[in-house]
Formats: sequence, structure tokens, C-alpha cells
Amino acid sequence: MNNEFHQPHMDSNTNEIICDSFPFFKIYKDGRVERYIVTQPVPAGLDPVSGVRCKDLVVSKDVKARIFVPQGITRGEKLPLIVHFHGGGFSTGSAFDNVTQKAVIPFVKQGNTIVVSIDYRIAPEHPLPIAHQDSWVGLQWVAAHANGEVEGPEPWLNENADLGNVFLSGESAGANIAHYVAVQAGVTKLVGFKIKGMLIIHPYFGSREPGEHEFYKYIAPASAGFDHDPIANPAADPNLSRIPCERVMVLVAEKDGLRSRGEDYYETLAKSGWAGDVELFETKGEDHCFHVFSDGHNAGVLIKKMVDFIKKDM
Repeated sequence: MNNEFHQPHMDSNTNEIICDSFPFFKIYKDGRVERYIVTQPVPAGLDPVSGVRCKDLVVSKDVKARIFVPQGITRGEKLPLIVHFHGGGFSTGSAFDNVTQKAVIPFVKQGNTIVVSIDYRIAPEHPLPIAHQDSWVGLQWVAAHANGEVEGPEPWLNENADLGNVFLSGESAGANIAHYVAVQAGVTKLVGFKIKGMLIIHPYFGSREPGEHEFYKYIAPASAGFDHDPIANPAADPNLSRIPCERVMVLVAEKDGLRSRGEDYYETLAKSGWAGDVELFETKGEDHCFHVFSDGHNAGVLIKKMVDFIKKDM
């Protein structure tokens, strides 16, 4: 991936750093935010390698999205829909960058699905739970297309998305968001489509680690703390068992520093009273979100595992 790492020039008079959250961002005393990782935007249109087409959508004043469709799709052909949420520590990335394109194109090409990736506002400029609220707005907007209720509905959704066969997906922080909107869909009894399953890929949830507390207080200053914040800690959510889908796959990587958080999520969901089936899949010898940054054998195995999950019972 062509990510750029920026090291700012330091001026002792004006550039005092009050928070250094590598590898995500620095915050200066004057309020400036400088990100270590700047992902590369990818223009909408045809990807010449995969044949996947995409275009950008306006959901609301603050929420945008990008829709991806496979090569050769015909008018009226109904395909499974994946609603995707990108990762990046809630503080970097977008639905329009090279990382998201690498993450979702395999679903579209190999899984023969449609993907809508929701672009949410990021911290620390927009602290949590804004990312989760934006993503929930995005999911509701997609669901409204089931009956053509949105003014100026998106034709690719109306013509080709099977809204009775919907999956949620996210990697890292995006997995956290996918979980959050699934709970909201269950609590509100969201109508318009059926969420069949969810892919929780190398999820980022919170912890009690001191170093993480420092990071989290800048991206979620209103948090009640790990023990009481359902965004950081799904076990603190009394509505956890109301997730409306039938199946969840939690994916972890052996060398990922966040592996235990995915394992904890798997165990928490399994014990929550939720009526669905949850599966844990671990990739040996790999690190966090490796499949987005490499094309090796293990990446292919992981992608096939996720595609097979989508295609089950089809």
C-alpha cells in the first residue's frame, strides 16, 4: 500500500505536542492534528484490473458512501449486498481510498456481491460516537431503498441489490462499527432489509491497558470508561443479544496485538443469549489486517473463507 508517514518539523515555540498516538495522529497544543498515515484516494469509475465499477453517493450532509458492483452485472440481476465500514483506528482512512478498495474488491469480484462502503467522519476532530452515528445513518439510508422511499434513490441499489440478503462487514475499527450498527438495527427493528450475517474482521474494541486509555480519551472524550462504554466493551451493552442476523464470523490473526479482543468478542457474543451462530477463525503466522496489505497465500485463504461465509445457503 502507498501510505505516507509524516514526521512534522518541530518548532519549540509553537509545536508543542499534547498527544502522540502513533501510528494514528499527533495533536498539537494549538489544536492542529497531524496524521502519521495518509491513505491514497482512488477515483470512482472502472477498476481496470478487476473490472469492478464504483461510484460515490451522498447520504446526508455529513455522510457519504461508495458503491461497488461486479463486471457484467445486468439490469434487474439481484446480488447479495455487503454494507462495509472501513478501519483506521476511528481516525484515519475513508470509503474512497486505496485501503478500502483493496478490502472490498475481493467481495465484489470473487463473491459476486454489491458492496456499499459508508464514509463516516473521523476522530479526533469528530470524536466518538460520531463515527458510529454516521454509520447508523448510512445503514438506515441503504435500508430505505427496499421500498424506494429515499428521494432520488440510488438505482444500482434498487436494480441490483438483494435487500433480503444483506451482510455487514468491517475490519479493525470498522468491525467495531459493524457490530454497533447491527445492535441498533436489532433494537430499532430496522425494516426494509434482512441482515443475514456479519463479518467481524480483526476487530478493534477497547481495553483497560493504560496506553490505550490515553488514546481513547482523545477519540472518545465523552466515554464513561471501558467498564460502562458499550462501544469499547460489547459486554457492557445490555442489547448485545438483540443483533438481528443469523450468523457471525469473527476473524483474528495469530500475531495481531488485537487478537485477544476478537477472541473476547467471540466469547462474549456466544454467552450473551443471542440466538445465532458465531464462528471464530484464526489465521496463523499473520498480523493485523494482513490481507489488505499483501496478496500472499494466507490472504487468499482468508478471502475465500469470507466469501464462502457470504455464499452459504445461497
